[in-house]
Amino acid sequence: MNRRLTRALITTSVVAGLIATGTAIAPSWAVPSYPSQAEVNAAKRSVTAKKEMIARLEKIIQDLATEAAALGRVAQIKGEAFNQAQDEVDAVQAKVNSLQSQADAANAAAEQAQQQLGQIASQMYRDGSGGTALNLFLNSGEADDLLYQLGAQEKLAQQNDEIYRKSIEKKLAAQALTDELNVAKDELADKAAVAKAAFTEAANAASAVQAKVDENNRLNRTFYAQLAALRNTAADLERQRAEGLAAEARQNAGKSKPIAPELYEVGAPNTDKVAVAIDFAKQQLGERYVLGGMGPDVWDCSGITKAAYSAAGIYIGTHSATNQFNNMAAGRKLVPLSQWQPGDLIWWTQESAFNGDKYHVAIYLGGDMMLESPNPARTVRIVPVRFGELFPYAGRPSA
Repeated sequence: MNRRLTRALITTSVVAGLIATGTAIAPSWAVPSYPSQAEVNAAKRSVTAKKEMIARLEKIIQDLATEAAALGRVAQIKGEAFNQAQDEVDAVQAKVNSLQSQADAANAAAEQAQQQLGQIASQMYRDGSGGTALNLFLNSGEADDLLYQLGAQEKLAQQNDEIYRKSIEKKLAAQALTDELNVAKDELADKAAVAKAAFTEAANAASAVQAKVDENNRLNRTFYAQLAALRNTAADLERQRAEGLAAEARQNAGKSKPIAPELYEVGAPNTDKVAVAIDFAKQQLGERYVLGGMGPDVWDCSGITKAAYSAAGIYIGTHSATNQFNNMAAGRKLVPLSQWQPGDLIWWTQESAFNGDKYHVAIYLGGDMMLESPNPARTVRIVPVRFGELFPYAGRPSA
């Protein structure tokens, strides 16, 4: 089955189930006490109170952004779990397809052999089994001819025995392939169930992110207006200021670029192919994040990296951040971040193991900037690299 079709079927099935059962997938979080407009107006009468109110509002906005970022990270992790589960479904589906073709061919061959045996048996019944011996006794003058016939008949009998033996072998081979096919179909059903459950979790996490961001946007409109009133500025300027502070906070969370030793020598990137991949990715800026998306106008993190390098004629792995890392590692194309170049792939992980799961992947652009499809609350974008949980090696697909 086509990979994209398989994903679509799982997605449709899960979403339909959520709608049919009325499952609530909105998140729950603590609701803090927010300042009223009356409190803000009162704070304007005192310099000290005004400063305290500004600090309170800024902290509320920052806390809301932190909560949304945490939910976004969960959505990335669960989205990658689904991608890996779907990879396993695709692999088993390919195995089932191959076994089905082999079993069909083997069963057709066995059926043909069985028909041939039936024709031989029917012919022997019509001719009679004792005809040759009787002819030798009654027609001794024709013994030479009959002996020749006997030899030919014995040879024919040997051929029939061989046909029979091969018929049995074909039947057994067909049965063995059919049994293997049935086992693979059971495995496929199990893998599909796991993928469906993983999609449900990922969809719930994605919904939680979107709900949280929508709620934050609603609340922040009030907070930006309140800050503007306190500072005698515009709400939009306060929004820009808050977003700048949030971006700075994200960068500070990681502190610095992870340091790692060189594993082996990796060649320089192919600048022409890197340019094609980055240009393709930039053409998608502003398009929506959708779990399992790989175009033409919706993407998840590994979907856009895979499509970008496919446009450059380079296979980087399956539609999975972890698989793309594994593919780069197997090809000995990992470089320490101290050597990263534009076009390199970078990953985030919550695991300490070198080959642990990677829950997010992006394309490094140079100058500590990256292009990513981050989570359901954001579109494809170019932002500064976030160093928190950043894996210490980059992958160079074009090397």
